[in-house]
Amino acid sequence: MSAATTPSVQAPAPPDRPSLISWLAVISVMLGIFSIVTTEILPIGLLTSIGSSFAVSDGMAGLMMTMPGFLAAVSAPLVTVATGRIDRRVMLGVFILLLALANFLAAVAPNYWLVLVSRVMVGVTIGGFWSIGAGLAGQLVPGASVGRATSVIFSAVPLGSVLGVPLGTFIGDVAGWRTAFLVMGCFTLAVLALLFLVVPPLPSDRSTRLDVLGRLLRSTDTRFALVMTFLVVLAHFGTYTYVTPFLEQVTHTSAALITIFLLVYGAAGIAGNFLGGSTVGRYPRATFAAAAASIAGATLLLPVLGRSEVGAVALLIVWGVAYGAVPVCSQTWFAKASPDSPEASAVLFTASFQATISMGALAGGALLDRSSPSTVMVLGGVAAALTVLVVWVHWAGRFHRPRVS
Repeated sequence: MSAATTPSVQAPAPPDRPSLISWLAVISVMLGIFSIVTTEILPIGLLTSIGSSFAVSDGMAGLMMTMPGFLAAVSAPLVTVATGRIDRRVMLGVFILLLALANFLAAVAPNYWLVLVSRVMVGVTIGGFWSIGAGLAGQLVPGASVGRATSVIFSAVPLGSVLGVPLGTFIGDVAGWRTAFLVMGCFTLAVLALLFLVVPPLPSDRSTRLDVLGRLLRSTDTRFALVMTFLVVLAHFGTYTYVTPFLEQVTHTSAALITIFLLVYGAAGIAGNFLGGSTVGRYPRATFAAAAASIAGATLLLPVLGRSEVGAVALLIVWGVAYGAVPVCSQTWFAKASPDSPEASAVLFTASFQATISMGALAGGALLDRSSPSTVMVLGGVAAALTVLVVWVHWAGRFHRPRVS
């Protein structure tokens, strides 16, 4: 997401270029984010095969999800500060190249620790690319098209779940998990070439500061957003990171069906993303509570109904729709809590979201190594249910709900 910045001069108008080239530039940024999202969550579908290759437990293999989130949370503001005056196109290229190298390193890593090094590289890329790329629409297309271009850029997030992860899991099943990372690295290099072909020079016009984040944290709505985001993302990634072991050990699903289940989940996530986006502006509390309650219900019921494949896929659909709405709910709360500081809100959203992804994966992995996939699901459901309680406290306390612009 974009970093905490204060404009120093008026943002430059988009270059006078053919419309097709301008939209190709938007698509190249979207594909960059798609590559990042896919690479970040690719280990979810390959967790057990990677772990068995290096003789590590599923919980230890979950560190592949933990590392990127923590690094992204730190790098989102720091990288933006450090590179504040460097051409944005150059920085986009640097981060995409780093992502390609991370994928290639994972593909050839002789031991698990080098896989984790590659995940550190992924984390730096997430924080850096998001802090720059998410706000570039206004510099790539005319003002009337900025909203549509921004939607195209952000569509990469659900597409990474719908297309990237199931496809990577399929490649891993057919040709091995190393091939999945190799293919992802080659795809990322193609994105890098497209970026440099169609994105114009983008000299930085902003002076970056971090002190505005302190003012944001004094907002009651921002604090509620932090708590709700922490609980629901902790619940989701503490469980979804280990959905493959659950489907293998409890549902006794084949590898081919797991790929299909993940594809169905991702498609449900796209529906949830649009559904949540259409309602959160008018009903922020109800939308957030409904999403959290649905995640709680799905994960709490999985150990019971998820023993059959029909029950498991039905609950994954509910879960996918619910979680698809979570990012837009969380981001809306942060943005509306401080409408005068949109970039600062975005970087706080990014840092908190990514840090909690790591905490969820780490907590779920530690629990999995000491219990069972069903226990992980139940405790994740409890955390999601607590999110509903926090939303109720916000309503009962008669706090103003986030303003709708």
